[in-house]
Amino acid sequence: MADGSPFSAPFPSPANRRGAVRHDWTRDDVQDLLDLPFPELLYRAQTLHRAYFDPTEVQISTLLSIKTGGCPEDCAYCPQSSRHEESVKAERLMAVDRVITEAKRAKDAGAARFCMGAAWRSPKDHDLETVCEMIEGVKGLGLETCVTLGMLDTKQAHRLRDAGLDYYNHNIDTSPEYYGEIISTRTWQDRLDTLENVRDAGINVCCGGIVGMGEGEGDRASMIATLASMPKHPESVPINLLVRVAGTPLGEADEVDPIDFVRVIATARITMPESHVRLAAGRENMNDETQTLCFLAGANSIFYGERLLTTPNPAATRDRKLLDRLGMRTTMVES
Repeated sequence: MADGSPFSAPFPSPANRRGAVRHDWTRDDVQDLLDLPFPELLYRAQTLHRAYFDPTEVQISTLLSIKTGGCPEDCAYCPQSSRHEESVKAERLMAVDRVITEAKRAKDAGAARFCMGAAWRSPKDHDLETVCEMIEGVKGLGLETCVTLGMLDTKQAHRLRDAGLDYYNHNIDTSPEYYGEIISTRTWQDRLDTLENVRDAGINVCCGGIVGMGEGEGDRASMIATLASMPKHPESVPINLLVRVAGTPLGEADEVDPIDFVRVIATARITMPESHVRLAAGRENMNDETQTLCFLAGANSIFYGERLLTTPNPAATRDRKLLDRLGMRTTMVES
């Protein structure tokens, strides 16, 4: 940490507080964490957060849908599925120059990473070549790049790596036990195979899940245990709060207790201390106090802007105001 950082002065050396990072977390281990008294859970999470990161700093990413709607998958939470009532209208893949323009705007707004999402089961080769042009253009602006395109085979993962891709997002969504209640058009193993192809290609992994899809607390423990027992933890772990969209099977799902959601954030931080834990979808429905507790629990990354792929996100001015009130800083892009 550079001299003069507000993190470096008041705290002991981070190296003195780091233990060995575990990769053998079980569902029961994680459940024990989720069951801790709330103050104890947050204390443990904050202690580890400070050991690995500046607790006053938040990494900013911007997400753009480069190909919206018409997805053949049946993910119960997603309005982009062509199988759901009132699904999002299918659109063509964006032109490269339009994507680069949006990336410039994101950089000017302070984003450090630009994420591009396409509603595909898996990309066709000619579409993948266009996405690679987008990656190269965004990299040329000095931004980190991330894409989520569905399932990838080994050849496709290596092509993205050769284009300079930094991160690939492919969430496991929920526990292996509950997965079949949410998705039937691809298997749990399909998810793991894509993650293995991405990792083997040398691309950083962005992988997390969704809270609020009717799963039990044990499913949340199992989801986190799956991520935290990977041979290498995902570099980025997005934790999403379900955005209930009318016309999807989960459009009327029960709301999640905010404290329970914060518990998931804290547990992800404890079990994956080196990872960026991203407070992802659902922030539009969170008040400032809930988001603040998430930061205290170890969240250190957010999506910035007024939309995610198809759902609202807090206005940038609201985010800036909250971060300013908390005295927190954002990760800046190197010119």
